[in-house]
Amino acid sequence: MKKVEKNTISTGVAYDVIRTPLITEKATFLTQNNQYSFKVASNASKDDVKAAVEKIFKVEVVSVNTINAAGKLKVFKGHRGRRSDYKKAIVRLKAGQTIDVSVGI
Repeated sequence: MKKVEKNTISTGVAYDVIRTPLITEKATFLTQNNQYSFKVASNASKDDVKAAVEKIFKVEVVSVNTINAAGKLKVFKGHRGRRSDYKKAIVRLKAGQTIDVSVGI
């Protein structure tokens, strides 16, 4: 029998799951530990994120941690507003593998 891969995902769906790479000071420090941060779709599971990163960047993912970040209340020129909520994923890669997130998706 053929072994069927557990999480196969099409390229179009992979780009829907991974929105943008997060490039912050904290995310830059995480790259030293083979961890990369991405904004992902709010309904994406850890398995979806793992399959999408492996499909797009052709790397092997060891683990995925997700965080639901709540949007902040902000005031701009006297008008109150609220930033959007988003989901963040921190992906750990196998030792020796890297992603060039400065290029973007």
